[in-house]
This record gives sequence, C-alpha cells and structure tokens, in this order.
Amino acid sequence: MRLTLLGTDSQEGHCPTLYATDRDTYVIQGWTVADPEALADLKDVLDGETFVEIPKALLRFAANERPEVDH
Repeated sequence: MRLTLLGTDSQEGHCPTLYATDRDTYVIQGWTVADPEALADLKDVLDGETFVEIPKALLRFAANERPEVDH
C-alpha cells in the first residue's frame, strides 16, 4: 500500500494527519481512542481494527484528495 499526504492540522510534525491510499481508502494519524465508554459504544469490531480520533476539520482534505501540505 502507498500513501499520499492529503493534509494536516498538526503543528511541528505532530498528528492529526490524513492520507489517501492507492487502495481507494484513507489512513488517519490521530489520537488513540482509549476511553472505556467510547470503546464500549463501538459495534462489530474485528481483529486487527483500531480507532483514532481526529478533528472534524481534518476531513476537508478528503474533499479534493490533493495534497495541500508538503512534509
């Protein structure tokens, strides 16, 4: 799988960041969801799945799928 940086709201290289893949999916770099109440609300979790939290504003980079930040 290859990743293309779409954009980031991070300062000084810290997350969150949004990437597009060559498999027509996204990879999100964000904060690990560890809150027990939030994890209890998740449905149909499969082995190998994980969850990260990002700000809603980060998804603006998915609209055009063109990189806006070079890193």
